[in-house]
This record gives sequence, C-alpha cells and structure tokens, in this order.
Amino acid sequence: MEKISIVSFTGNGTRLCSTVASELKTLGYEVNAYAMEAYIREPEAGSSIRPLKVRLKEWTGEQFQDADAIIYIGAVGIAVRAIAPFVKDKTTDPAVIVIDEKARFVIPVLSGHIGGANELAGELSLSLNSMPVITTATDLNQLFAVDVFAGKNNLFISNMEYAKRISAALLRHEKIGFASDFQIKGILPEQITPELKTEYGICISLSEKSGPFAKTLNLIPRVITLGIGCRKGKTLEEIEQAVLEALEGQGISIHAVRNVASIDLKSQEKGLVDFCRKYGLEFHTYSSGQLEAVPGSFSESEYVKKVTGTGNVCERAAILGSSYGRLVQGKTARDGVTVSMARREQVIYFE
Repeated sequence: MEKISIVSFTGNGTRLCSTVASELKTLGYEVNAYAMEAYIREPEAGSSIRPLKVRLKEWTGEQFQDADAIIYIGAVGIAVRAIAPFVKDKTTDPAVIVIDEKARFVIPVLSGHIGGANELAGELSLSLNSMPVITTATDLNQLFAVDVFAGKNNLFISNMEYAKRISAALLRHEKIGFASDFQIKGILPEQITPELKTEYGICISLSEKSGPFAKTLNLIPRVITLGIGCRKGKTLEEIEQAVLEALEGQGISIHAVRNVASIDLKSQEKGLVDFCRKYGLEFHTYSSGQLEAVPGSFSESEYVKKVTGTGNVCERAAILGSSYGRLVQGKTARDGVTVSMARREQVIYFE
C-alpha cells in the first residue's frame, strides 16, 4: 500500500483530516487529502488539504482507480453510499476506512485483509489513540488468515473460493495442510500442518496446477521477470502467445510474473506496452550498454547485435530486470518474439 486518499465534510473533520494526513506521511505513505472548500479556509485546517470540487460519488470513483486506500472522516453511512457503485472484488478493491470526526473509532469497511484496511486501521488507531473496530472473523478469533498471509508475502491467490473455504475450516478448528517449494521462515500457525492427508491444503508454488492435497489452494509468488525481444509491429496477441507458451513449457503460471524487461528501443512498442497493461505488469527497459554489461554466457546473434547494439536482448533483460536473479529459461523464439525468464529468490515468512 502506497497511495492513500482522505476526505472530510465538517470543520472538526477537516482538522482531523489534516492530522491524519500528517501522521500517514510520517509513516511513509503518499497522501492526498480533500475537504469542503469552506472548511479549508479555517486557520487549523492545514494548508495541504485540497478543496473537494466534484460530487463525492465522482471523487470516490476516481479514488477507486488511483488510490490503494480511501479514508472517510465522518459517518459510516456516507462512506457506504459513496463506495456502493464501485465495489467489485476483494482482490482488487482498495482498502476503505471510516474515522468518526472525534477520532474515537477507526473502522475498516472494505478490503480488511487483502487490501490492508485492518492493518492500516491498527496503525492509525495507535497514532490517534483511537479504538480500531475489527469485524473479520479470523482476526477476532486470532486465527491464521490466508489472504493476509498472501498479501504480506506478495502471493497470488489462485482460487478465492478455496480461500473462503479454508477460512471457514479454520473457524471450525480443522487442520489445513501446507506444502511449499520455497524456503519458509517462522513457525507454522497452530492449525496449519505439513501433513498431506487433510482435505484442504495450501501449496506455495510457481504453478497453478500443483495438487498435493485433495483440494489445493495454490499461492503463487510473484518472482518471475520476463525478458522479451520482438520484431517491430508485433501485436499484443502474438507476444501473449509466445509468453504463455514459454511459461507453460516451464510449468509456471502467468501470475508468477512480476515484471517485463526489454531494450530501450522497445520502450514504446505498442504490442509490448499493451501486453504489460493487460496483465498489470511493470515494464522496464535498458540501454544496449546496460544489457551488454550483464555478466554471463548468453545465446548471441550477430544480426541482433548489429540492429540493437547487444547480441541478446531477452536473456540479459530478464536478469537485469530481476535485479540479477537466476536465469530459469533461456531464449525461446516464436514468430518474431523472443522470451526468457529470470527468477528472484524469495523466502516465505510466517509471523
């Protein structure tokens, strides 16, 4: 979570808005605060607050697109009516929190786990000397929450229905199996067991098809960088097909991909840009000099070197884009698109 937007509606609320914004900035968040223009003129309002110049519904829709968290200072009902048209999915909705204008209660309303509303409410309650009002069952019962665990370890949840069923099973005090292809640090929670005979289990793997349990919830670490080179004019569909074939060949889910890397000559290549936008992936490009400086043995092409200044784009870009991770797939070529993969190491933490 990085970007937080705050809105208030009264004089008291606007003064609290200024305080909350200041506290959040101290904690390292990027904050945008808004209030009714009449209250911004008050001496204690704070100069960093912007006037709310559109209707609350319109403002809320904009924040659902741009912000990681939205804080309403006022009544819960105002927030609920404002967010209602925009609520879609717990995996993508921003965190929503309500704080009463006296700062007595900090109430997570939406995306308590995956969106981080519960954790943010906890931070704010400490800063404001308020009471966090947490209503999620696993938190109230002090149980392992799979979506919180996934969020903190940057894991993609492959099946939200299984995640819900696992939470229900934990509330019934049933055991949940656990397996991992990644190094684990920390102690397994009480109801999580390495036994493979449980009905439901959690598996941390780069594949969505791992199935050590009767019903397996795969949590997928985002550790793969795709290095991509292509001829000019290659479409999103052509690039996508080449990438998906390369991933399938390695048994790696598209959800394990964290970013894409290429040469700076391709920074505006429409097909590449569209592919990254479709899958929500960061796109990094490097100069031929930067790519040439990457140490290692690579599949070289004199023609590619003549055109780009480096004999191999995709393998070098994958390593550079992964901060010198391990190359797990050398260059594959399909219809003018080359793909390579590098993997960052990741440790999975239980707190």
